[in-house]
Amino acid sequence: MITTMAMLVCAFAFGKKKVHTLGDSTMANYDPAATITRGWGMYFGNFLTNGWTSVNYARGGRDSRGGYDELWQTAKKNVEEGDYVIITFAHNDEKNNGMDGMALYDYYKSIGDNAKAAAVDKRGTVPTTTYKEYLGKIVDEAIALGAHPIIASPVCRSYFTGGKIRRNGRHDLGDNYSVLTDKGPVTGRSVPASDHTMDYAYHSEQLAKEKGIPFIDLTNATATLYESYGDSKCHEYLFDGEGSTHFNTTGALLVARECARLMKAQDILADCITLPTDISVVPAVADFGEAYRGQTISKELTLNGFSLSPESGTVTITATDGILLSTDKVQWQPTLNITYQASTLVQTFYAQVTLNDNGTTTGTITVSQGDKTLEVPVTATAISLEGGTEVKAYWRLESDDSYTLTGPATVIDESWTGMFVQRYSSPNANTVWPDWTGFDATRKTQRNLLDGEVWPADEIDDNPDRYIQFGIQPNKGNILKINHISLFVCGCGGNGMCSHIYFSTDNFETRTTLFEMKKMPANNMQYVEATPVVSLKEGEQLLVRVYPWYNGTATGKTICLSDLTISGMAVDAGSDTDGISTNTSTDCRPTASYTIDGHRTDRPLRGINIVCMSDGTTRKIIRH
Repeated sequence: MITTMAMLVCAFAFGKKKVHTLGDSTMANYDPAATITRGWGMYFGNFLTNGWTSVNYARGGRDSRGGYDELWQTAKKNVEEGDYVIITFAHNDEKNNGMDGMALYDYYKSIGDNAKAAAVDKRGTVPTTTYKEYLGKIVDEAIALGAHPIIASPVCRSYFTGGKIRRNGRHDLGDNYSVLTDKGPVTGRSVPASDHTMDYAYHSEQLAKEKGIPFIDLTNATATLYESYGDSKCHEYLFDGEGSTHFNTTGALLVARECARLMKAQDILADCITLPTDISVVPAVADFGEAYRGQTISKELTLNGFSLSPESGTVTITATDGILLSTDKVQWQPTLNITYQASTLVQTFYAQVTLNDNGTTTGTITVSQGDKTLEVPVTATAISLEGGTEVKAYWRLESDDSYTLTGPATVIDESWTGMFVQRYSSPNANTVWPDWTGFDATRKTQRNLLDGEVWPADEIDDNPDRYIQFGIQPNKGNILKINHISLFVCGCGGNGMCSHIYFSTDNFETRTTLFEMKKMPANNMQYVEATPVVSLKEGEQLLVRVYPWYNGTATGKTICLSDLTISGMAVDAGSDTDGISTNTSTDCRPTASYTIDGHRTDRPLRGINIVCMSDGTTRKIIRH
């Protein structure tokens, strides 16, 4: 029987209440087309029901200071009374081995050592002070908004000793930490295991108690999960193959489920959380969104099941005509057979659609296990670029940062944050370009280096304060529709260069991944190309950022860029109604509205709607 309180909580869901998640790379969203890495925040919404949804603001490389200064400043604009906010940080708070990064930077500046100051990673907090301070700020401001904050301790790193997750894997630096004194850093400090001075997870729990808010112990929960697999199988089954921190789909999904289970056990949204023990597919509706006519697009889905009966068996996935399926994005076919054992199944698969016609294409993916069947509606909308003037911005990056521009638009100059141009030269006499380019090793590129010239040790993700930026915006009276972004990138001087490349249309409050690669082969130019569907109104910008880091401490290693292009079409703003795409459809019922899964409604609802106009066209409209 549902308790009165639970009924009241779930009643709020009629207004589409949300759970907002703030954290680091272990929680963040990732582009399935660019990497196998997944954050558990991507899947938390799978376990919400009764109209509740999850919005994930987590970003790689953020500590609690960045969580407050950046992520929370974006999130709180969207937090409404009655919403929940899950807060979890620590991985990047451990930068500088337990010292506060800003304090360390200020210390070196105060003694005039600008070289050491430039080399400081400004991330990092002290668990007893600045860590709790910034978490506390988020908590207090969430409460002031009428929301319900929840502190979750950080997921463990899979650091094993003797079959157990060791102390630093649990975010307790007590075996070896550093302290900033009036005379500078003191390293090699330690305290007994019973002393929690340097235990970030412990202090996150203490803060929750001090604030009188719920605490979710993901540190102990993930330690138990990892240890149940053991060192080897834990890394094989739960992690992305790039170390002991980041999850694959299975790991991220299991952690998200564990967070939901712990919340339910504490009667937090208990009747709005579901822990399915049957076959399910996420997302439940495969909405591909918009793409250009003639384009072939794919979407990742996750098939999962827990406590399945029988203990081993086969699940069959089939698709209607026009939809192909794959588990490896290499071989595509209309039917897949997925086997499982031990009553558990977590399998990523992909659906592919080619958009040959304008308008909305629909179909169905059917999943069967024995006599159980579920259907996943498929929706994709084709658009075309017509009736405008071509625009192309091109940075050659051979001898300077100049660009050429064709068509009506305004270019945003290349800029550097925490970086500078070392020089323009060929990366290496052995530089390899893709064969189709016809380029050889003499072709010069822009070689970029970080301030201080020394790549720090222990970086496992991008640094939010280190990037190279390019951009474009429409001219007055125009709408700029971008459909192409491309560039070349490589590391020079070693095989340890790593890079994320994103684009954003809201000054990086949100972002879309263009490229991710860790440990890039030295001097081997990688071609990055994307076909986004972006419509910029007057005053809006498209920004492209390259975020590099290096696998281990190193000096002089550079990230090389070449031939960046942003292109599309400029149209008169008066000829494009609010920038909403309009597509011809021959089977649209006039003046009707449909949800993305094909259900007719009396009027457009909150969310994405397909609205059929009296002239036979359709418009995709988003109501907030």
